[in-house]
Amino acid sequence: MKQTTPSADRNMDVIRDQLLKLVPESARDLLEISSGTGQHGAHCAPVMPDLRWWPTEYDNARMASIAAHVADCSSAGFMAPQQLDVMDENWPAAVQPETADVILNINMIHITPWQACVGLLQGSGRKLVLGGLLILYGPFRQRDVEIVPSNEAFEGWLKSQNTAYGLRYLEDVAEEAARHRLLLSEVVAVPANNLIAVFRRNDA
Repeated sequence: MKQTTPSADRNMDVIRDQLLKLVPESARDLLEISSGTGQHGAHCAPVMPDLRWWPTEYDNARMASIAAHVADCSSAGFMAPQQLDVMDENWPAAVQPETADVILNINMIHITPWQACVGLLQGSGRKLVLGGLLILYGPFRQRDVEIVPSNEAFEGWLKSQNTAYGLRYLEDVAEEAARHRLLLSEVVAVPANNLIAVFRRNDA
């Protein structure tokens, strides 16, 4: 029932270390969108004891895996999984917590249609508290940066699976995010040619 993936095994420490730097000490609720196997929450929640980590997932098998990770986790702050379709425009009201200090999304927007990214940004703009953070992790394209061969090959494979998939331009994500009161505030380069993009909700 408990699942693992090689990609999560590789990036868990990197993501944990960056979250410890990025998430404010005052934050109390982190909502993870598309939690996959549940490995990231199980790995990170124990070192963030003042934070409630709320995992979500659409796929039933992955929901069961998250629940198994929650059951074995030493942290009482790793909450039970909630089922969520990010393209449901009503999702901000459908999941706990009522508002989030941080929303985290790992390796989703390149393996879903663009509309899923739009749904994530739109919902995050409604769910986050003022000043709250949306943190995205994954491979991106950037218009002023030449794509590395490994990411180019990965994108080719993605598009062979579904033509609607592919690495998103960070500039396009930032432009769409701004429509939903989310301003790009920080970009962190991390191993394996991935980025962490941090957006802050700002109503100004």
